[in-house]
This record gives sequence, C-alpha cells and structure tokens, in this order.
Amino acid sequence: MDALIILCVILFWLTIILTMSHLSAYIKQKRLLIDHVSEVTHTDAFSKKKMKKSSRATIVQKVLRYADEFSDLGERINFFSENEDVAVWLKKSGNVYQLSVQQFQGIKIFLMVVGFFVGVLSFIIGLPFSQYGLIFLPLAGYFTPIIIVRTQAKQRQEALRLDLPDFLDTISTSLQAGVSLDQALKEVIRFFDGPLREEFSRFLYEINLGVPRDTAYRNLLERNDNREFQGLIKGLIQGERLGVPIATTFKIQAEALRQIREEQIKELAAKASPKVTMVTTFVVAPVSILMIAGLMVLNLIFGDNSIFNLLN
Repeated sequence: MDALIILCVILFWLTIILTMSHLSAYIKQKRLLIDHVSEVTHTDAFSKKKMKKSSRATIVQKVLRYADEFSDLGERINFFSENEDVAVWLKKSGNVYQLSVQQFQGIKIFLMVVGFFVGVLSFIIGLPFSQYGLIFLPLAGYFTPIIIVRTQAKQRQEALRLDLPDFLDTISTSLQAGVSLDQALKEVIRFFDGPLREEFSRFLYEINLGVPRDTAYRNLLERNDNREFQGLIKGLIQGERLGVPIATTFKIQAEALRQIREEQIKELAAKASPKVTMVTTFVVAPVSILMIAGLMVLNLIFGDNSIFNLLN
C-alpha cells in the first residue's frame, strides 16, 4: 500500500512538471508567433495592449458601468479637475483605458461615494480611527483618480525623454543610408517599447489615413509636453518648411539631447552634496554623539570604575 501511495505521488509531480514544461513551450511559441505577425503586418503597440487586458483594466471596466451615472455630477463638482485639464491629462498619460472626460469625472464621484460608505461602515463596526475615515476616505476616493492620471502623465513624459537620444541616433543612421522617414520610423519603432513607440505608431497610422503631415506633427505636440520631444517635432516642422535634410535634423537633435542630459546629471550631482551634508549634520552626527555619551554614562554606572564602586 505504501509503495502504491509513493508511486501516485511520483506520478503526480511528474505530471505537474510535464504540464509546466509544455505550458512554457506554448507561451514561448505564442510570443514568437505574435512578434512574427507584428513584423509582417507592421501593427503598432495599441493592438497588443487591447489584446492583453490586465486585471486592473477589468476592474476599471467594471467601475465604468457605475461611473457613467455620476458623470453629470462630476462635471459640476470639478475641484482641481476642470474638463480642459482632465482632457490634457488623459492625452499626456496615453489614456491606457480609453477614458473620456465624462467617464473620468464619473469615476471620481463614484470612488468618493464608495469611500463615504466604507467610512460609515468602519465607523459602525468600530474600527480604530474610523471617525477620521468619514472625512479622509471620501477625499481619498475623489483625489485618487486625479493623482493617478497626473502621475502616469509625468512618468510617460519622462520615459519619452529617456528613450529619445537612442531613437534619434538610429533614425539618423537609417536616413543617411537613404531610407525615407516613414519607412525608417516603421522599421525602428519595432525595437522600442513604451510611449515613444506608441506616439510614432499613431503618427504613422494618421499619415496612412491621409492626415496632412503638418497636422500629424501638431497632434504629437498636443499629446506631449516633454521639452526635448517638442523640440524635435518643431525642428522637423521647421526643417520641412526650410528644406533642411531630415537626417541632419535628427543628428543635431540627438547631440543636443545628450548635451542637455549631461548637464542635468551634473546639476543633480551638484545638488546631492548639500543633501548629504545635511543628513550627516542633522542625523549621523547627533546619533554618533548620543551613542558615545550613552556609552560613557553606562561606563560610569556599570563599569569597573563606576561611581558606586568609588563610593563603596
């Protein structure tokens, strides 16, 4: 009987290992197939994001069902969230969940109502600090969407700035080899991830739909407020009007961005020294002095030459 149990356990774990192995191989082959289809059809990053719905996206979709009922109220109660500001935040954050301004205003009020009911429930149950929850939980529900969207917009613009120099160098090399701008963008963006790929994929999509190039450039400027990125797009617009070679524009922009980044790193390094000095002065030095003083006091009380031994 014991041998049969051991055999079943061994077969069970062998089955688990085989299942995990085949699952890993399936996921790997699926990823390779998706990459191959993306290369052949030149699809952008938006299709992948729509296919891969995360749990967070599922939660947002469920919240949207109730948030639509609060959209009118949210447009009236618009403290720190005017409709114009919300529209700009959604554009700059990439609007991953494809929210409209009205839906965003509805989510804000819906979470505030949820926070109020959670605060009331915690107060009835008698949880610690529940009396403060009646005030802070509705406020947290109201301001959480605002903070999240503004943070996403800031992080997206920062990621755009970090990837821009390498992207410009690659595009400049492709253009100097005689490739057209649209073809160079189509080939190069496949090797980049994040907002840079999203923005130029959308740009190419607009160009293929017949949108004038100048309008497509200005749409890029409206969706992003990063200074380096805006300098690149404005340089492209100006170069197209004046007839400056595009490869030269990309090369100059890449060199300028690297110089700006070097100056920013030097500035951050210069700002770090006073901060280290402040921490040393107000944290490390007092703690060291207290430790030395404490050791001296302990030595006077419990040491061989303590005060009590001298008195005796």
